[in-house]
Amino acid sequence: MLRSLHAFCTELSATALSQALQATEWIIPAVQTVHIVAVATVITSILLVDLRLMGVSGRNQPIAAVANRYLPTVWYVLPVLLVTGTTLIIAEPSRSLQNPVFALKMGLLALAAGVTLLCQLPLRKDSGYWEKTPPRRRIAGLIGLLSLPLWIAILFAGRWIAYVQSK
Repeated sequence: MLRSLHAFCTELSATALSQALQATEWIIPAVQTVHIVAVATVITSILLVDLRLMGVSGRNQPIAAVANRYLPTVWYVLPVLLVTGTTLIIAEPSRSLQNPVFALKMGLLALAAGVTLLCQLPLRKDSGYWEKTPPRRRIAGLIGLLSLPLWIAILFAGRWIAYVQSK
């Protein structure tokens, strides 16, 4: 499997698009900048929702109000991250696709998105869902307590990719 991944990375890096991305000096820094701003936007939105879920801030606002204000931003910005991340991968496929930290980051992202949905979906049917009973409030707090470290781990993994050599 590793050989086929290596072969795929070699073929991808030889494509005209990859070569054009590699040859144009300003593209990678520009795409990285957009990617970093998008990451900051997602992390900030998640932080505000998670702090409310945990009851650390915004207690005067219903969870649904905070979630409705910030979670759409997460879902709108994730496609931007997909496009910018894909562009960076096409430019340097081996740097990411063969890096175990990249796989870790993608796994954490899937888990974090699932936890975020776990918070958001019940609110679509009942805006007061997380605040109706003490057990639900505790579960909401646990969701925030689980979500925040996941998203922070994604951030660390994203930076860590640059410091782990692909095999």
